Amino acid sequence: MRKVILKRLNKLIDFSPFSMDRNKKRKNVQEGLKYLNKLHYKNCIDYKHILDAIGYDRIKTKNLEQYPFLHVDIFKNNDLISIKKSKIFKIMNSSGTSGANTSKIYLDKENAKIQTKILKIIVSDFIGESRMPMLIIDSESTLKTRGNFSARTAGIVGFSIFGKDQTFALNDQLKLNVKVVKKFFQKYINQPVLVFGFTYLIWEKFIKEINRFHIKLPKVNGFLIHGGGWKKLTEKKIDNTIFKKKVKETIGIENSINYYGMIEQTGSIYLECRYGFLHTSIFSDIIIRRPNYSLSSQKERGIVQTISLLPTSYPGHNLISDDLGEIIAEDNCKCGRLGKTFLIHGRIKKTEIRGCSDTIG
Repeated sequence: MRKVILKRLNKLIDFSPFSMDRNKKRKNVQEGLKYLNKLHYKNCIDYKHILDAIGYDRIKTKNLEQYPFLHVDIFKNNDLISIKKSKIFKIMNSSGTSGANTSKIYLDKENAKIQTKILKIIVSDFIGESRMPMLIIDSESTLKTRGNFSARTAGIVGFSIFGKDQTFALNDQLKLNVKVVKKFFQKYINQPVLVFGFTYLIWEKFIKEINRFHIKLPKVNGFLIHGGGWKKLTEKKIDNTIFKKKVKETIGIENSINYYGMIEQTGSIYLECRYGFLHTSIFSDIIIRRPNYSLSSQKERGIVQTISLLPTSYPGHNLISDDLGEIIAEDNCKCGRLGKTFLIHGRIKKTEIRGCSDTIG
């Protein structure tokens, strides 16, 4: 079954990541979920117990919305794994800001490889395939626990495949290294660069510090990719529009791309197009539900359910989150990409802050 799933994914790689219309996409995702459910039911005893307890009947499950989903927090207190322990290649850890347990996601080499491959395909559709000089708004010490990946570590390692001359803007105390940043901007003033980091770090430790100390930097062009950490910025009345405007004023980059994703579904990332909408690819899907888990209507805010066709080493293919979002449309974005477009509106009230920025301050 695992070979069948990987074969399907490798066939999908031949398609453009945003090329399937609604009907083809539904068929593709439903078939993928069918195989993934069967794989994890057979290989993960805890997943089998959960599905048996809720009376899951794979014969009667016909529609995409009927497939059983897990709450994302289940990975905090349970080691859900569908491979032999001897096959574990990498352990991914989510972040949490309230001292609670963090999720542990177990990957084998095959799953880690396919995640990286799909990430590259999706992101390249937005920024191109050429590797650019890369400024990482973080500390190099974040990479020291390479066998046990945090959300920030995973983000840096994953996006580093799009960069060259990777340069870290912060020191080990997460203070701005002005000398290093100035040298980077001066060196690459005449070519596109890639700036990457978690939203909160970029704002607090980079953009604010440059402005607070009136640091003069050459303006550059290229892309700034960021995600996570919006909870703290929202509390400070900083939204995506303000963020983009300040980035452009401070370093010159006009293409700020926000992304949505979680470590429980690494690889099947959702990026923001130039019209401000997040996009599902042929490797993923989004469903919005009401508090009673009935389906929300289009443009009705509700709980975000994420589907990924990538997880083969753990049952993270169909998850309900603590995030609030809404589907805007499907197959008609002005950017030309097919698939659902959606927005994220923060956390659902009275839920734990997951802390995608790994708790700063």
